[in-house]
Amino acid sequence: MTDLLLSILASTGLFVIFKYFKRHNINTLHAIVVNYFTAACVGYLSHSGEISVDGFITAPWIPGVLILGFLFISVFNVMGLTSQRHGLSVASVAGKISVIIPILFSVVFYNESLSVFQITGICLALTSVYLTATKSKGSIIMGHNLLLPLLLFVGSGIIDTTLKYLETTTVPKNDVAIFSASIFLWAGILGVILSLILARNQKISFDLKTIIGGLILGIVNYFSLYYLIRAFQYRGMDSAAVFTINNVGIVGLTTVLGLILFQEKLSRSNWLGIALASIAIVLVSLY
Repeated sequence: MTDLLLSILASTGLFVIFKYFKRHNINTLHAIVVNYFTAACVGYLSHSGEISVDGFITAPWIPGVLILGFLFISVFNVMGLTSQRHGLSVASVAGKISVIIPILFSVVFYNESLSVFQITGICLALTSVYLTATKSKGSIIMGHNLLLPLLLFVGSGIIDTTLKYLETTTVPKNDVAIFSASIFLWAGILGVILSLILARNQKISFDLKTIIGGLILGIVNYFSLYYLIRAFQYRGMDSAAVFTINNVGIVGLTTVLGLILFQEKLSRSNWLGIALASIAIVLVSLY
């Protein structure tokens, strides 16, 4: 349970940090690049065993690292933009109701069946994204406003599905630290390439506040993944329960912090969406 609590706190911290980036005019992409190299360093330093080049290259989880690295840099940017443009509650709901995607994956690829509760939860989850993304009374969310929350929803779901699959098939418990660090390292390399492409002929500069912001984000980011994987490996609780507690906890805590730290205004539809998201996460995790 300690690992799960620490995962909730660290994951919530990511949304808060992104919000502060906007307040202090920190370049989000550049800070994310620093973040990933920081997280990789923390992971490699945390690895208790020896790291050999041959063993690393031939590790069975390397293909998963390449896929997740690409997803991490892409989805992390979407998470930052969603937090900054739509608020913490929208970002957390869009990211955490993505628990329905691993459930659907199990149905399609492992021939598992959905219960009435899970089907109801999926419907409520999709409705909750719309309600929490509504910015003011009487406003109607059009496609371009829903794009970021939907991309965050789909991307986070694919990451959760891939992580769970690799954790159960190819990642030994002793390799959690180096596995996590390798994902961050590859994501950082992709981030540098993306920064160079976007900058074109312009000079890329990392000022002090961007570096500091990236360092803080990287430490928190590493432990959000590390403790989530450790929580999955705890045999006293199944993965459905871990997903439920983790995601509901993050949605609730980010909403509270958004109200306290950033005075985010929530309409009745926003509150209804948050409530539906919490109920949906519980329902889709029931067998």
